[in-house]
Amino acid sequence: MNTGSTSENRGLAPEILTVGQLNRMIAGLLQRSIAPLWVSGELSNVTRAASGHWYFTLKDASAQVRAVMFRGRAQYVDFVPRDGDRVEVRASVTLYEPRGDYQLAVESMRRAGAGDLYQRYLRLKAQLQAQGLFDAQRKRPLPALPRTIGVVTSPAAAALRDVLTTLHRRAPAVAVIVYPTLVQGADAPAAIVAALAAAARRRECEVLLLVRGGGSIEDLWAFNDEAVARAVAASPIPVVSGVGHETDFTIVDFAADQRAPTPTAAAALAVPDRRELLRAADALGARLARAWTRRIESLEQRLDTGARLLRSPAAQWQQRSLRLQALAQRAIAAGRHSLVQRTMHVDRLRAGLHRPRGEVAQHRLDGAAQGLQRAAQALLARRDERLGRLAASLALVSPRAVLARGYAIVQDRAGRVLRASIGTVVGDPLSVTLARGALRVEVREAVDDGSDGHDGNDGHDGNDARPGAAPRV
Repeated sequence: MNTGSTSENRGLAPEILTVGQLNRMIAGLLQRSIAPLWVSGELSNVTRAASGHWYFTLKDASAQVRAVMFRGRAQYVDFVPRDGDRVEVRASVTLYEPRGDYQLAVESMRRAGAGDLYQRYLRLKAQLQAQGLFDAQRKRPLPALPRTIGVVTSPAAAALRDVLTTLHRRAPAVAVIVYPTLVQGADAPAAIVAALAAAARRRECEVLLLVRGGGSIEDLWAFNDEAVARAVAASPIPVVSGVGHETDFTIVDFAADQRAPTPTAAAALAVPDRRELLRAADALGARLARAWTRRIESLEQRLDTGARLLRSPAAQWQQRSLRLQALAQRAIAAGRHSLVQRTMHVDRLRAGLHRPRGEVAQHRLDGAAQGLQRAAQALLARRDERLGRLAASLALVSPRAVLARGYAIVQDRAGRVLRASIGTVVGDPLSVTLARGALRVEVREAVDDGSDGHDGNDGHDGNDARPGAAPRV
């Protein structure tokens, strides 16, 4: 039974949504609940709109789902999708709100199975990198002006035409040798290795271009082969790789000495542009002409200066004769002046010269002799006094004075002085030095008085003599 009013029922009812609000809510739930994921399936109803967006259906044997790939993402796909292609897409689950249909917003697309190939590519790249095959130290610089270029590619490939056109435009004088090979398929790796070996054996060129046009990862797989990468790294000729487009990277790109994004770029990298060389040559010629002009002008200026300074030999000899006469006159004047000065000096000496009195000189000489004798006597007295003091001091520390007081010096057969009986053995010969004379004795008994007898030299001291220090003999 209904017990409430209509207004009360309206107040308790939930909010009523429009269809658009419902679809936006579901779209938000899908985006928040399902993270981007990989989905595989078969393409159908593939349509490319005028805007550049791709619309298609992804299906398998039991279900299908609509999908869209916007232009900004579609431009990075390296193949043209067609109905029936099996692909793998990374996509987000979204809702197309105007129709209420859920769909996949595709971020990237690859052919089915490409994921396994990519994993193999990553494993091989890590392996060869760990072995040092990609180290920058082993990369060789390209020659600045090569005379012969080698191209390793398929003769039917469009990449060869691009390379030849670029080389002819940039450096028509450079010779080109083509080493034909397969660039796609199961037999391509062995063919590429053989072509590289032929180029290395024949040594006809200075740079090798290993090129191929773009394609899927399967199409470029020959350039991800380990044998091909090792052959490129071992090539005695520098190798430039130009495989695929800018976004394509192969193992060969890392093993080569230099990598170019396209075959055309590889050709441009191998040779300098003739027009740029001509411009550089013209600029260098202009600089050389200016430098030569400045040099000639400088030499002409020096010649003009020399011409102004140049005089006839007669004028030079006349100037030297005048200079010699002036020097002679100066020498004569200087000689006369010196003679006058010396004459005046002799006259002064002659005026002051007189005979000394003999008695005064003898008295002064006697006084000087007496003073010298007194000084010598005083010096000898002081020296005798100092010598006496030194002799007394030396007598106090003389070993002979010590021996005279009853001490003796005891030495073993090696001449070492004994200060204790420790270390002596019965029968050891000893030498005893006295104040007068010496004794040759033999140890019969060693007596220890209880003291350690050590002072840091194990009982031997070359400067001590103690009475009673010798062992009993």
